[in-house]
Amino acid sequence: MILNQNNEYAAVLDACVLVPMPLCDTLLRLAEDPAFYRPLWSEEILREAGDALEGKLGLSLSQRKRRLDAMRQAFPEACVPVPNDLLDAFECGADKDDRHVVAAAVRGQANAIITFNTKHFPRECLDEYGLLCQTPDEFLVHQFHLNPPLVLEKLDQQAVAISRQRVELTGTLAKVVPQFATVLRQFS
Repeated sequence: MILNQNNEYAAVLDACVLVPMPLCDTLLRLAEDPAFYRPLWSEEILREAGDALEGKLGLSLSQRKRRLDAMRQAFPEACVPVPNDLLDAFECGADKDDRHVVAAAVRGQANAIITFNTKHFPRECLDEYGLLCQTPDEFLVHQFHLNPPLVLEKLDQQAVAISRQRVELTGTLAKVVPQFATVLRQFS
């Protein structure tokens, strides 16, 4: 399968999958040309990710800004505007604090929401909008099976960028996406 930058499959990346750097890097590398999918987020999602980067990971305000600005610059089309008055329309059972994620997915015409918090997005809520909710583990395994050589190439590039080997990167990813790491280990 040949993938290109005009890929129409789109996925909203929830804040929780944008915080762990190795996972975020992997997800975003798969969105670079040749792209497996189009990443989407909202300013609210980026704010939540930034708050977690500072509050949970201890990044400074300048580190937070640098990371989020780099994401905005690399994927300027990823940010979906979500008007505040639209949020009330998404009272379909999604967690109140995550309605903005569903709104971003609908506004961005996404196919899926990628999150660790799948319980916050009940199927009956998402079915109404034709959305799928997947963990990053499920999503990455699926992406791998679309084009294993290309995923491995992108992971090798990621490993080189941090002066590591793919096997070391796989070990790091195993902490947050263990099924994906298991699949990768078959090709080490």
